[in-house]
Amino acid sequence: MPILQSIVHHLDKSADDQNTTLNAASAPMAESGAMETLLNHFNATFNGKSKGWGHFSGDGAFAHGLGEYLAGNLDFVEFTRQSSEGFRSLIDEHLPTGGPLLFVHARQGEAEFLTAALLHYREGFTLDEQFNVAASRQLNLSQMTLAVRIDLTQWQAGQSKQYIAFTRDRGGKKLVEDFQSLLGCAEGVDAPGETRTLLKAFSDYVESESMDESQSREKTDAVIDYASDQSRRGEAITLEEFSSLVDDERPDAFYDYIRNKDYGLSPEIPPDKRTLQQFRRYAGRAGGMSISFDSHLLGDSIEYNESQDRLIIKKVPDKLKAQLLDQRG
Repeated sequence: MPILQSIVHHLDKSADDQNTTLNAASAPMAESGAMETLLNHFNATFNGKSKGWGHFSGDGAFAHGLGEYLAGNLDFVEFTRQSSEGFRSLIDEHLPTGGPLLFVHARQGEAEFLTAALLHYREGFTLDEQFNVAASRQLNLSQMTLAVRIDLTQWQAGQSKQYIAFTRDRGGKKLVEDFQSLLGCAEGVDAPGETRTLLKAFSDYVESESMDESQSREKTDAVIDYASDQSRRGEAITLEEFSSLVDDERPDAFYDYIRNKDYGLSPEIPPDKRTLQQFRRYAGRAGGMSISFDSHLLGDSIEYNESQDRLIIKKVPDKLKAQLLDQRG
């Protein structure tokens, strides 16, 4: 991922009752392999975080400054310095400490991205030249309270509502709201909700096609692997690619199914990692009986009574129902 420009300003705050001080850098960082490695590690961690997705709403200060920078009317140092003032206010209001504020303008494939993130330190250890243990302060990439990544190419193309990905700090609803306000970002898609709806639509389709257990498990593994890979790369699930995995002989069949059933899904869906992890199939076999079903059905059309050790199926599959009725007749 070639880095076009990068810089670190520092936001100093050592106690809740102290104001944050901005120590701005005077020039971008020089190119280095270490910076590229850090960005790769950052992206891998960022992709695994709980995030919101959205787009710029109106012409806020951050979006205006970014636009001026991309147009060549504002240099990178001044744009990032101005943006740091907004982060300084967020830290004053919500956080006990500051830290390095990283800005990176990079290219990945044919797309360009801007990343901005408040980093934190952690105490670590190293060995000196005489192999004595020495304290070493390190950047803690796993702690990511305020971070945003903007797909500049999608923004400038004007065809997307989800080119901004930003972290959602757990337990910090007001912080997230103020962070969105600073960015001038309106949410364009509910990633957890759309991921759940997509997986529900997939389960409905599998049932409508009367797939057997092995075929259903094979398709489930394929689409979950694809969605999880997209999540790790920080890329969206596209309904066309998803549909082709559901039925490679009829690659448009699932896409047509969800369109005709009006699930209301976006053509591109940012995968929600937690929702994907929760989607699995329960399966068991004993005494000539084999049962399997998708996890989201438990508590809905399927119930488990622990005290009586009973599994209650509220909606019997049509194919099974027909066999049972034929047997009775």
